[in-house]
Amino acid sequence: MLDAINLLILDNGQHIRLGTFVGLLSGLILWETLSRFRPVQQNRAIHWITNASLLLIGSILVYFLFPMAALSIAQIVESNGWGLLNYYNLNYWVKVIVAFILLDLSIYFQHVIFHTLPLFWRFHRVHHSDLDCDASTGLRFHPIEMLISMLVKFITIAALGAPLLAVFLFEIVLNGMAMFTHANIRIPRPLNRVLLWFMVTPNMHLIHHSNTSKQMNSNFGFNISLWDRLFGTYLDLPEQKLKTLDIGLGKHQDLTQQSLRGLLYLPFTGRVKGYTINERDFTQE
Repeated sequence: MLDAINLLILDNGQHIRLGTFVGLLSGLILWETLSRFRPVQQNRAIHWITNASLLLIGSILVYFLFPMAALSIAQIVESNGWGLLNYYNLNYWVKVIVAFILLDLSIYFQHVIFHTLPLFWRFHRVHHSDLDCDASTGLRFHPIEMLISMLVKFITIAALGAPLLAVFLFEIVLNGMAMFTHANIRIPRPLNRVLLWFMVTPNMHLIHHSNTSKQMNSNFGFNISLWDRLFGTYLDLPEQKLKTLDIGLGKHQDLTQQSLRGLLYLPFTGRVKGYTINERDFTQE
């Protein structure tokens, strides 16, 4: 049975991921159109084209520099019995669940590191410089950040010994939640409060895109909301404040910097001093 599942993933995994991506993206575009939470500052079409272009450039670069996808790495790791989880006699389904949770945790720590180390923050600024937060913001990452993230993912999969199925499910959730948590959508307040106990919602993640340092250096999770609560980086704001929250980066509000050329060049401009995450003022919490 497991061989059949793995074969199905290897033969059809990319098609399933692409279909899921297109379906969810289309649904979020419709949701944003019918029930928008915040007003839009930029031309929506230009904004989407710019952010999608970053994704396309990054994907092409990753494809040529890392021709082996995460699923291929997982297959090699699983077939050779490499990694931490393969040192223990665990039930296969337990391995899948544990690997999925630990992969999620690794993304949380990776995100914190991108806010901590000045070199990484240079590239992550491209994501945070968006003047509008919508589903396309979940696609907006500098190509070099995408390369770094892919390398970290490969290392994590190998170190954990993550089963192929766990990596496949995680890749789908990672892509989907990246768009969902950035979506400019209205979720009923009671439902949002319930969801927050289990998962990151757009309201929770919007705080992370604030141009105020304390708020920006909070709510690093992308899927499971537990990590921010567990590691003391969770921050809550009333919904009314979220509707008028200033987002983006103060030094990069000029619309000329929002062009594709400006975003590709942005990491190589200006100075970044010290550890960025230190700008969070813990004394006022």
